[in-house]
Amino acid sequence: MLHFTDQDLHSGLKGKTIIRQWLKAIVEERGYVLGEVNIIFCSDSYILSLNKSSLGHDYYTDIITFDYCQGNIVSGDLFISLDTVCANSKTYRQKFSPAFVCELMRVMVHGLLHLSGEDDTTPYKQRKMRRAENLSLEKLLSDFDYGRVSIGYNN
Repeated sequence: MLHFTDQDLHSGLKGKTIIRQWLKAIVEERGYVLGEVNIIFCSDSYILSLNKSSLGHDYYTDIITFDYCQGNIVSGDLFISLDTVCANSKTYRQKFSPAFVCELMRVMVHGLLHLSGEDDTTPYKQRKMRRAENLSLEKLLSDFDYGRVSIGYNN
């Protein structure tokens, strides 16, 4: 089951049922079973602190994924900085609109792809990950009611 939590800010996320259905479908298409996945929305300051304390990294990032998978059961915690997602949505040209929602969906599926075996440590693997993200976003648009997904967060 997918759970959404606001850590140190209010996300105002709407369309959680649609997002759950979409992400579950992505996991199952890849041959996995969805276990317990927590998607935790936080600020840049929170994710920087987490990045320093847990990974020894002194920089901001859009997502930190903690993998608790066992066998083919996908489980983990996805900490997502809405500050960085918002900034990235303005920097990168998004294929779908609204840009902030699109970037947030990309980051969510990116974390789940990591939990289901994808890696992005080389240029080839980064291209493969981006293709999987794009296919997942296209699935969200074609098979789910993307228009009902929104976010009220405004930094």
